[in-house]
Amino acid sequence: MNPEIQWITLGWMLFSGAALGMVYDSYRVLSLSFRFPRWSIHTIDLVYWIAAAVFVFNMLYASNHGELRFYVFLGLFLGVWVYFLVLSVLTQKIVVMLIGIIKQFCYIIYRALYIILVIPIKGILRLLRILFGFVIAILLFLIRMVYYIIRPFLKLLYLPIRPLISKWQTPSWMARMFSRIKEWWNYWF
Repeated sequence: MNPEIQWITLGWMLFSGAALGMVYDSYRVLSLSFRFPRWSIHTIDLVYWIAAAVFVFNMLYASNHGELRFYVFLGLFLGVWVYFLVLSVLTQKIVVMLIGIIKQFCYIIYRALYIILVIPIKGILRLLRILFGFVIAILLFLIRMVYYIIRPFLKLLYLPIRPLISKWQTPSWMARMFSRIKEWWNYWF
């Protein structure tokens, strides 16, 4: 293998090591921010390492057809080491800033949807409740007016059948039902 390919491979491995460090830092900040369940951390770690292995293998295969040499491991180690010395803190700050921006954006979307959808629906429901109460009040008023209009006629009808009613013995369950209806009537009228 000629030296040019070896240097290209070393460069790609430096880049791959730095990329692995960046993804690891991002994952670490995300897991601390969102507090993943304890059982899922092992699964996410496994997925990270499988994805890292596939990524490094693809970079290695693209640069020198998958030949594994000492400088490949040296490049990966140096890439991760330089990344953690130089860019780790900056990456963590950028990821925290991006999380804050995404949270703020989600909050803005939530507030916009709340203002556009929820507040008008609450207002419509409140208006319907007021209208329903108004209609019920009018109906109760009309029923009361009709009752006061037909009340004298009901008394005239009651006079001829009063002797029959005086001999009638009402069952106790019917008496309780009538007393409840009377209480309800007195409450509303």
